[in-house]
Amino acid sequence: MVMSRDQNAGRSHSIKTDNSFFERVEELKYLGTTLTNQNSTQEEIKSKLNLGNVCYHSVQNLLSSNLLSKKLWIKIYRTIILPVVLHGCETWSLILREEHRVRVFENRVLRRIFGPTRDEVTGEWRKLHNEERNDLYCSQNIGVIKSRIMRWAKHVARVGKKKGTYRFWWGILRERDHLEHPGVDGSIILS
Repeated sequence: MVMSRDQNAGRSHSIKTDNSFFERVEELKYLGTTLTNQNSTQEEIKSKLNLGNVCYHSVQNLLSSNLLSKKLWIKIYRTIILPVVLHGCETWSLILREEHRVRVFENRVLRRIFGPTRDEVTGEWRKLHNEERNDLYCSQNIGVIKSRIMRWAKHVARVGKKKGTYRFWWGILRERDHLEHPGVDGSIILS
């Protein structure tokens, strides 16, 4: 797949590397994540958040039990719900709108877990503010996502510049591999 914001990038070319031929596609599934040729992860993140909601609702009866402590609820969130949402996040290219969606999901789940609190001064029940909830939970999904993306980038960088994975990740084509010098059949040869 040729990933670019340019609609015409690689439109008529296929890629050949190490005697393997890759056809041009609009989208593909990689690490459980759907990648599009426009490098848009908007729909993928939306589907992961929907899966997280489904996962939350499947354990909601367990979480509504008064026998469980908040610490155990947080453990359930971190071990059951969060991995569903973050699966394949290494391939996401986050923009502010997507970061906001992830934060909204996390705040919604944490609001349900922590519930309302009683104000010490007035004695009335009120919702926790996001800052108060963050103090209680002290972990942000955005930081986890960005660290996973960087860890994957470091792994690809360690592979070496001569490997196809490195060149595909960083979009580096050698001079003889450039689009201006395609193979006989119109393909790009990466060896």
